[in-house]
Amino acid sequence: MSGSAKKGAAQPLADHNGPILPLETVRTAYRDMLLLRRFEEKAGQLYGMGLIGGFCHLYIGQEAVIVGMSLAMKPGDKIVTSYRDHAHMLMMGMSPRGVMAELTGRKDGYSHGKGGSMHMFSREKNFYGGHGIVGAQVAIGTGLAFANKYRGTDEVGVAYFGEGAAQQGQVYESFNLASLHKLPCIYVIENNRYGMGTSVERASAAKDLSRIGEPWHIPGRKVDGMDLFAVHEAAKEAVAHCRAGKGPFLLEMETYRYRGHSMSDPARYRDRSEVEEMRRTRDPIEALHRLLVEKGTGEDIFKEIDAEVKQIVNDAAEFAQNSPEPDLSELWTDILVEA
Repeated sequence: MSGSAKKGAAQPLADHNGPILPLETVRTAYRDMLLLRRFEEKAGQLYGMGLIGGFCHLYIGQEAVIVGMSLAMKPGDKIVTSYRDHAHMLMMGMSPRGVMAELTGRKDGYSHGKGGSMHMFSREKNFYGGHGIVGAQVAIGTGLAFANKYRGTDEVGVAYFGEGAAQQGQVYESFNLASLHKLPCIYVIENNRYGMGTSVERASAAKDLSRIGEPWHIPGRKVDGMDLFAVHEAAKEAVAHCRAGKGPFLLEMETYRYRGHSMSDPARYRDRSEVEEMRRTRDPIEALHRLLVEKGTGEDIFKEIDAEVKQIVNDAAEFAQNSPEPDLSELWTDILVEA
């Protein structure tokens, strides 16, 4: 995705532990992260109004992971993720209108209103879901990487999954296959500390998830997933490893979700003070905002970005609410594909 804020000098920008990035790239990353935050907030609002039904898992707090990863990718790279997927769709270039229309079960949604929050796809944008079965997308991501290698491209497949899914058997079957065939697959564990209502400390005997690929000789790296620069630096390393034909790579992104597991989760398993402390001290958008201010980005530019993001999100919400519901005939479509 790309933003429209283009004012100011183009000097390189980096924080204490990150790679050098052009200032304009960092501003665009800030804009993208803000768009993801506001889009998810609007989705939560529409859910509360009864306009979104079923499950709805928000990405608020984790924005630096997908934006930092996307900075290291190129057109043709393919991704697949779990049910916490709206931000991934937007970063792959899918339309905010189409995503919001699907969330509200409308005809103009990416799955024609039949998939909802967890089941959207766009082959055109190389986004392969959105999956409701915990851990199942890891095998699909491995298959995407297999296809890339079979076709002789240098494109990579990226499989995102949570720390809760890291205990699933298909994850380790996928690791084995990827290592055997040296598949260009990046496994990204978005460790937001809680699998539904259970903390990772209680659920995982493995205390360093960046090392779970070691029995299959898959290199791994633990990353501060709240830091855009740290994510980008790790993503570049993983992408270069895969494009060079060295096989898969694993990244554990230590991140945090501010909301419950889904919109129906009151999150009583953690103290409110914990969430407030993370928002106050570790928010990835606020950290980038402070850095941009320090480097000379003026308030007028932030106002432009805010206005652009607000317009995109409001337009998507209005479009979705004005889109018709799918016709009953849609019950019989998208069941079989002609070979």
